[in-house]
Amino acid sequence: MPLIIAVDGPAASGKGTIAARLARTYGLAHLDTGLLYRAVGVKLLEAGRSLDDEAAATEAARSLDATEVSEDPRLTTGEAGEAASRIAGYPGVRAALLDLQQSFAAQAGGAVLDGRDIGTVIAPEAQAKLFVTATAEVRAARRWKQLTARGIDIAFDDMLADIQRRDERDAGRGAAPMVQAEDAVLLDTTDMGIEAAFDAARRIVEAARAKHGL
Repeated sequence: MPLIIAVDGPAASGKGTIAARLARTYGLAHLDTGLLYRAVGVKLLEAGRSLDDEAAATEAARSLDATEVSEDPRLTTGEAGEAASRIAGYPGVRAALLDLQQSFAAQAGGAVLDGRDIGTVIAPEAQAKLFVTATAEVRAARRWKQLTARGIDIAFDDMLADIQRRDERDAGRGAAPMVQAEDAVLLDTTDMGIEAAFDAARRIVEAARAKHGL
């Protein structure tokens, strides 16, 4: 039985870093599903289309090539993140990307996926499910440090407001809202550095492997 690890949680919780390290540790393929939505948002912006245009967003999602999400610096900007959060609630966009994500999760060798609805919608059969979170203030500080280190000038209060706005949008959307799966283990990284957070995540996965005989 292939091992599937689902890592969900809000923006800047550390889930992406944790998921990538889990993938390396267990020799599994990794997909940051948020990049798919960022890629769709960037396609819309670069085409001069409105993020409020659900039909255009759905069309962009249907035409998305998975290779477009690899190593593209345009996808790491704050603008891309905001665009992703805006269009991620559209049912047409989510439906267009569903097969791609589920096919990735179902590959023979197993996989690690991180996002907002992996454990609830994309891979509800995942043996190991984590919901990684932290306070909005801590997550805003992490994202602010990342952006300022890249030379991007943004006020901390604006970063915090952006994080809170995205949390509200992700949790309140009608299509696949961000919620913790009933069988997911909560990992609060508020007071953890990355090494402690990863060690806690690895122990959660090991417990799941033992439970499922993997």
